[in-house]
Amino acid sequence: AGGVSPAPDPLRGALAGLAAGIAASLVMDAFQAGLSRLSSDDKQDESEPATAKVADRVSEAAVGEPVADGYKPLASNAVHYGFGALLGLGYGIAAEYWPRAAVGRGTAFGAASALVFDEAAVPAAGLGDPPWKAGPSSHLYALSSHLVFGGAAEGVRRLVRAAI
Repeated sequence: AGGVSPAPDPLRGALAGLAAGIAASLVMDAFQAGLSRLSSDDKQDESEPATAKVADRVSEAAVGEPVADGYKPLASNAVHYGFGALLGLGYGIAAEYWPRAAVGRGTAFGAASALVFDEAAVPAAGLGDPPWKAGPSSHLYALSSHLVFGGAAEGVRRLVRAAI
């Protein structure tokens, strides 16, 4: 759209991205909760989420034991929101210098996040099953969740970046 883009500003990009990552993580949680309520699948995944496994690993490295059961949901959320914030921060800086990072109104960022993290890094780190062991609905769930994450991140990033 017409007009001149402002000069790249990594600090503003980082701040906008940080806010975007946190907000997008919240939107992603709400989206996943909605999907869960709509799901007719009565069986629940009995494995611990990757975020809880990461929290356990951090706790074991720091204090020598996993997170106590009563704190697992909080610790898992801390990992989820912390990782979302870091992803958003990087995305905000990248979008400052490379506007194409925001292609598809953030959905390309979301799709790349699903591919890199859910499909590759999580299994490689031993935090989840390899992609070929997951059913199509699992892949669709991850992709759709991350498309929502990316779209929300871009919307918030643009709003915050314009305001600062």
